[in-house]
Amino acid sequence: MEPVTSYRTVARPAVAETEVKRSRFLCRVEPVTTEDEARAVVERARKEHWDARHHCSAFVLGPDAQVQRSSDDGEPSGTAGAPMLEVLRGRELSDVVAVVTRYFGGVLLGAGGLVRAYSDAVRAGLDEAGVLERRLLELYNVVVDHADAGRLENALRGRDVVVLGVEYGAAATLRTAVPADAADLLPAVLAELTGGTATARPAGTAWVDAG
Repeated sequence: MEPVTSYRTVARPAVAETEVKRSRFLCRVEPVTTEDEARAVVERARKEHWDARHHCSAFVLGPDAQVQRSSDDGEPSGTAGAPMLEVLRGRELSDVVAVVTRYFGGVLLGAGGLVRAYSDAVRAGLDEAGVLERRLLELYNVVVDHADAGRLENALRGRDVVVLGVEYGAAATLRTAVPADAADLLPAVLAELTGGTATARPAGTAWVDAG
């Protein structure tokens, strides 16, 4: 199996509200990277909306979406958590948690109605949150004179090199990143821009949000 080098996640935390037969469904969607973070989002929703009847949840974690969990939180089995998880999977998202808080409106929705209501609530939350791509990039540190740092930073950004930051010490160190399949890009660009006076030192890999 080919290693995963990119995946999709939500761009930002979001909240959306839908209503079905007087029942209110508040969907909270947040980016997370661990089970503890995901469960903390669920608990925050439970504390904030302590008077609600249900706080159903689903989350997917990992670049390969290996961790998948869901909870009906008292709704009939299979009518809330599983449909919520299916929406996350259908959107091909990972590192995301969705919590749907339900305020019961007095009218029973039936199993099919609950599945639609919880699914629609998550879709609304995801629409509000937006999507970004997270890519596995090769990291390189580029050391240059202070006087050249700003010019080089702007030039690298214009050549599709990700500049994660600049650290100033005896010299300036630009923390840069490029896709693994474009590892030859950075040395070539540096040679062109600096005449070979700046070199790229490998610094590992990292998952970087591409926007």
